[in-house]
Amino acid sequence: MKQIIISVLFGFFLTLDLPAQNIIKGVVKNSNSEYFMEGVSVSVKETEISQVTGADGVFVLQNISNGEYIVVLKKNGYETQNYPVKLSGDVVDLGIVFMYEDELYEEQDLSTITITDDELSDDTSGADNISGLLQASRDVYSRTAAFEWSPSFYRIRGLDSENGKVLINGVEMNKLYNGRPQWSNWGGLNDVLRNQEFSNGFTPSNYTFGGALGSTNISTRASEYREGGRVSYASSNRSYTHRVMATYASGVLEDGWAFAISGSRRAANEGFVDGTSYNAFSTFASIEKIINDEHSLNLTSIFASNRRGKSAPNTQEVYDIKGIKYNPYWGYQNGKIRNSRIKDVEEPILMLNHYWNISDKTQLKTSVAYQFGEIGNSRIDYNGARLDQNGWPVGGGSNPDPTYYQNMPSTAIRDEEGNEYALLQNLINDGQLNWNELYRQNITRQNSTNSIYIQYEDRNDDKQFTVNTILNTELTDNITLNASLDYKKLKSENFANVLDLLGGEGYLDVDTFGSTFDEKQNDLLNPNRIVGVGDRFKYNYNLNSEVYTAFAQGQFKYNKVDFYLAGNVSRTSHQREGLYLNGSFPTNSLGNSEKLEFTNYGVKAGATFKLSGRHLVDINAGYLTKAPSLRNSFSNSRENNNVVRDLTSEKILSGDFSYILRSPIVQTKVTTYYTKIQNATEIAFYYTDGLSTIQEETNDDSGFVQEILTGADKKHFGVELGIEVQATPTIKLKGAANIGQYTYDNNPNVYLTSDRFEDVLDLNESTLKDYKLATGPQKAYSLGFEYRDPDYWWVGATVNYLDDIYVDVAPITRTNNFYQDTDGLPFSDYDPVVARQLLAQEKFEAYTVVNAVGGKSWKIGEYYISLFGSINNLFNKEYKTGGFEQSRNASYRNLKNDKELDTPVFGNKYWYGRGTTYFINVNFRF
Repeated sequence: MKQIIISVLFGFFLTLDLPAQNIIKGVVKNSNSEYFMEGVSVSVKETEISQVTGADGVFVLQNISNGEYIVVLKKNGYETQNYPVKLSGDVVDLGIVFMYEDELYEEQDLSTITITDDELSDDTSGADNISGLLQASRDVYSRTAAFEWSPSFYRIRGLDSENGKVLINGVEMNKLYNGRPQWSNWGGLNDVLRNQEFSNGFTPSNYTFGGALGSTNISTRASEYREGGRVSYASSNRSYTHRVMATYASGVLEDGWAFAISGSRRAANEGFVDGTSYNAFSTFASIEKIINDEHSLNLTSIFASNRRGKSAPNTQEVYDIKGIKYNPYWGYQNGKIRNSRIKDVEEPILMLNHYWNISDKTQLKTSVAYQFGEIGNSRIDYNGARLDQNGWPVGGGSNPDPTYYQNMPSTAIRDEEGNEYALLQNLINDGQLNWNELYRQNITRQNSTNSIYIQYEDRNDDKQFTVNTILNTELTDNITLNASLDYKKLKSENFANVLDLLGGEGYLDVDTFGSTFDEKQNDLLNPNRIVGVGDRFKYNYNLNSEVYTAFAQGQFKYNKVDFYLAGNVSRTSHQREGLYLNGSFPTNSLGNSEKLEFTNYGVKAGATFKLSGRHLVDINAGYLTKAPSLRNSFSNSRENNNVVRDLTSEKILSGDFSYILRSPIVQTKVTTYYTKIQNATEIAFYYTDGLSTIQEETNDDSGFVQEILTGADKKHFGVELGIEVQATPTIKLKGAANIGQYTYDNNPNVYLTSDRFEDVLDLNESTLKDYKLATGPQKAYSLGFEYRDPDYWWVGATVNYLDDIYVDVAPITRTNNFYQDTDGLPFSDYDPVVARQLLAQEKFEAYTVVNAVGGKSWKIGEYYISLFGSINNLFNKEYKTGGFEQSRNASYRNLKNDKELDTPVFGNKYWYGRGTTYFINVNFRF
């Protein structure tokens, strides 16, 4: 009887199709780059079984009953893959599963990358830093920050772009001068820069230690590009109005060669802001020879020439009169727009990479790169003078800027001159740079053919050599080692270059603002030198740097947890070499400065806990020290060898904690983050009034100064949220938010240098603690939708609300100079209550902007045609994106008198966002 019961039960359980032995597994890769793909949803149709791939692209589906099923692989931006399987108590290995990019999504990304590149500004690192997230991450929060908030100069976590690393083929492209990547060095090459790997924050990268904002590596390996070509045309009213781009990739040919080429042309007589011309062209070529299964060589060349007219920040007085499109930098010459301030960038990149597959589990990549060229920023100089009979310079020009404070109605009212109406009408009716008048004054001078006014450029010609090697090896099935060695050497020539004498025959190379004859000489070795077009003048020096870096990282991957440990060490040296003997600094301007050397290190660690296939917890933390940039190492590098006092490395502590939900319907990520920066240095240059400390000695309280802020601590913390809901097969809802607080966390020291006084002017502490950092919106919210029709067209819209935007405060007005009279005591009329009101930080009004996008694609045989369009700021909302306090009024009395006016003469200066803008792109792929 017992045996009968056991036999019946055994037969019954056999009919249940026990799932224990059924397993479906595989590895997901990108079809173009063949990189492992993270975040792919893998599910078994008509069951509850699903999983989301990790960084290694692996999926393992278990506990499936016997039968026939469809395995579905989905990821936004990629074609859905369906694999039929038949299970009968065994393991089904799908092997490598390739995901193919969706044509419509691909075109959307390419076009939107163009939009963000179009937003880049010379002085706005926030947009630069967002650009690093373009194609590398499809996380909804990152995409929202890049595509929706970048016109507001939003900064990820309130951090400058120097805190993120950008690499091309493993070679770091951040500038040694200021630590920031210069995206215009490869702008306009969207098609061939899409193969990117992004590491957010301190998450691990296979190439570099990274920074608090993470890292982006762009691969230009020719064999990784999809075979075929693409031609596109775009029109916009932002920075450029027309763009043509063409790209072709050969794929791997039978003899092992592969190549990819691309080129683009972008142009505009005038962008959204008046007088902002745009003239850029870019070329790219990548050639690879696959020698055998172990060795491959790839040569990449990039040349992007970008010439664009700048626009100015203005006071509210100017905007109220002229509107947000007004730009004082340009004027008409012979009926054509001519901008006096042009940024010209031409810095070609040459790179040779050797790929060595030592074994199936070990790869070594060695790179040699050379970048050279020039960056020029032009402007008008009006120090021109002639020599009197005693050899003294006389007759310099006046500032020709139409918005110079002496040309503004507010100045006439303050000085009771009574001509404010005439100045107002002049600004209303014209208000542009008068090129004809500059020529007239130069040509009609008495007793001299030299110019009073010229156009020149501040130039830096860089030559940087880099060599590095990167090792990636799988020590075991669970442990991977990444390591690299890197060396870079920079020589940067910095000088002023004469571009146009504006009708004159020469220009006297002296500083007419100097206080004695010798101090007027920019180079005592060549006194009273007359310069012409193409000559160097004013200043001339070299900056030299060398950096050695070593990096090692271990990544450990297990079923329930992944974790990593990483560290790096670097050695940095900076030195200035003066080529002029400056009259104001005859003892420390010529020759080499002291050599500055810094040893730095970084450590980081993190873990991802896989609570289930859908629920994850991610933790990352790191601490690093960072050598000062070249820009922040010398207090006045144009004129002397002075090194910033007590110069030390920055210290950065940063961490984040994330909860991640990934399901077929909902994907969300919530992150809390914290970053503390210590010992930061900032240098500013300006003309100021109210230096009471020097007034008694010089009988003058004004001068052009260099303000050096040292030992500054900053604190950044907040919460990020991104969520996507696939409400229906065709409708997706999406939302993102950042609630942050970014402040100064101490009272740093401030001192001034100037040719107005011999020693430094120590102003002691600046009471900046708890003032908000000017990092764009500290709170940002976005809510939107996408509708994707099965007939390959789609539309979408977002509503974006941005708040907590603050003006950049002037440190000098928070020092003891602000309230002290010449006797060192507070001003007799000093009122602490009034002072607090004067020094209250301006907060801009919150604003809402609506953006809309849409597209359509067609497949005709083997060809694709797609159309993409977007409208930003649909309802033409006017809003301030940033600004700064002018430091002209350094004392309580000066600032109080100015702010008591109906229209302050030296009020805050602002940048405004663009009004309604459009972008349309049509693309043909073959």
